[in-house]
Amino acid sequence: MEKFEYKVVTYDPNGFFGGNVKIDQIEDQLNQLGNEGWELVSCTSSNQSYGSTKSLVCIFKRRTA
Repeated sequence: MEKFEYKVVTYDPNGFFGGNVKIDQIEDQLNQLGNEGWELVSCTSSNQSYGSTKSLVCIFKRRTA
């Protein structure tokens, strides 16, 4: 039977009210995790107020030995 391990990573946007996501930084981190064998399964934003993003929550998985 296949076994998996999971990792939850939170990315916090910049700015006083949030919402300013630095795409290049997130992309670099996603590529690094991908090189370590992690696969992005889901990513969602947690809203703060008036539609601004408080954080991005990303869930990864990879097979265990």
